[in-house]
Amino acid sequence: MTREDSKPFGNSPLAHTYSIVARDADTGELGVAVESHYFSVGSVVTWAEAGVGAVATQALVEPSYGKLGLDLMRAGKSAPDSLLGLVASDPMNNIRQVALVDAEGRVAAHTGSMTIAEAGHTTGDGFSVQANMMLRASVWPAMAEAYKSARGELVDRLLAALDAAEAEGGDIRGRQSAAILIVSGKNTGKPWSDKIYDVRVDDAPEPLREIRRLVSVARAYSHMRAALTAMYAEDFETHNREFDKASQLLGNNPEMRFWHAMGLLSAKKTEQGMALLRAVADGDRNWATLALRLPPFMLSVDDATRERIRKLA
Repeated sequence: MTREDSKPFGNSPLAHTYSIVARDADTGELGVAVESHYFSVGSVVTWAEAGVGAVATQALVEPSYGKLGLDLMRAGKSAPDSLLGLVASDPMNNIRQVALVDAEGRVAAHTGSMTIAEAGHTTGDGFSVQANMMLRASVWPAMAEAYKSARGELVDRLLAALDAAEAEGGDIRGRQSAAILIVSGKNTGKPWSDKIYDVRVDDAPEPLREIRRLVSVARAYSHMRAALTAMYAEDFETHNREFDKASQLLGNNPEMRFWHAMGLLSAKKTEQGMALLRAVADGDRNWATLALRLPPFMLSVDDATRERIRKLA
């Protein structure tokens, strides 16, 4: 233990908070969600790797629990065995709170004896909820019940758990930041591709409201990717349906309608594409100018169509 570590707080961030780690039994997705009255809580608490596991490390945080926990699970150790090793090797484990879930849904959690009340955790089938410095001791049981009873995708159930914590009073200090990190069940070797949701609110009056908005934006881009995949497969029914979903989620943001138009124009569905592009350009002609600047692999149209686009710009 270093001289700095021997001080009451050492170098530990003070991320007193509530969180959930979970694995979706149907998809294998692994996720962490957290909210706290602590700036940028997602930068220290949330850890996950596709096909490996997820970790929430909090209270007087030891961030290395995140990296080392994933390292141990990647090496084949279960979440309980990984946590046992982490806690045993930490002389300050009595001020830590940490939870792990592995790729098989095994969970483990630790709440140190000196974490600030109200503090505790509850584990269940494929998930763990944990909290410290809460207004009431009902916070983490409420999170567990909300997660178990919620329906929808993993992200929806994680959000339900956070909402339940807030409804029970949440962090005794109030609220400031939140984060959600969800990765796929299969590791592709490309961690940037394995992230399904990676959204953070570092400082806001209503972080849970803002995190929901960001999740909706992230969903919109997922639908856009599905739409582009369908376009390459010449499945234009799916292409249109997915872009419509994306546009609804983004509201007034014209991004999705623009790329929908580009896909239709490239597929020689000229009138549909021009109608969409015209609606976008009516709000801002720069979108039409952008269309003219796209390379052929992004927009392949004949000279007549290009001239029609030029008139919009």
